[in-house]
Amino acid sequence: MLIVLPPSETKAPGGEPDGLACSFPALNPVRTSLLDALSSSPVERMMAELKIPVGKRAEAEENLHLRTAPVMPAIFRYTGVLYDALDASSLSDDSLQHLAIGSALFGLVRAGDMIPRYRVSGGSKLAGRTMRSWWGTSVSEALAGAAEEHGLIVDLRSGAYQQLGPVPAGVPCATVRVENVLADGTRKVVSHFNKHYKGELARDLALLAGREGGAPGVRDADELADAASEAGFDVEVRGDELTLLVSAQR
Repeated sequence: MLIVLPPSETKAPGGEPDGLACSFPALNPVRTSLLDALSSSPVERMMAELKIPVGKRAEAEENLHLRTAPVMPAIFRYTGVLYDALDASSLSDDSLQHLAIGSALFGLVRAGDMIPRYRVSGGSKLAGRTMRSWWGTSVSEALAGAAEEHGLIVDLRSGAYQQLGPVPAGVPCATVRVENVLADGTRKVVSHFNKHYKGELARDLALLAGREGGAPGVRDADELADAASEAGFDVEVRGDELTLLVSAQR
C-alpha cells in the first residue's frame, strides 16, 4: 500500500545544505525543466503566473535558487492541518516508506526525499503552461510503477493534484473523501475536517502497513474500508471511493 498525500501551501523553512534528492527518477526531466523555468523567470512575472501575493515576494525569490537551497525530508517540509494530524515524527521508518506526496514542482516524492521550500501550486501556470501540461503522463506512469511495488494506491490528493497525474485505469487504487455529518443528518464537505481526518487516516494506514512488513496488506477499497473501520472511522464505500463520515463529536 502506498498512501499519496496532497502537498500543502505552507512549508517549513530551513533545512540542511545537502542538495535535492528525489525518488522516481523518471520524473527528473520535467523537474529539471521546471527548475530551469523558475530560476530564469523575472520575479514579477513569476508572482503573477503562480498567483503569489505581493506580501509573499520573498517566497517567490526563493524559487530562483531552489537547486542550492536548504533541504529536509518532504514529510517534514509540508505543514498544516493534515500534517499535524499525521504526526510523521512519531512514525517508524517502516511506516514512512508507505507515504508519498503529490507535488506541482516535483511530481511525486517519497516521505524521505530531500526537498527545499518552494512556492508552486497545482492550479498555477509557469512560462505560460499549466502544471498539467508540464507533467503530461509522467506522474501517472510513476504511480503505475509504484503500484507494482506497493500494491494499492490510496489517493488522498485534492482534485488539482489528482489532475496532475491521475492513477491509470487498471492500477489498484482507492480515493478518499470526507463528509461532515451535521446534527440534522445532512452532510457537507468542510476543508478543515477533510484535511484533519485524511491526516488521521493516513497515519492509521501507515502504521498498519509498517506493521505488516511484506504481507499482502490492504488490496482494494473494500479492504481499505475494513481497515478504516477497525481504526474507528465511520465509512461508506462505493466502487473505488471511500467516504469518511465524521461529526463534531468524533
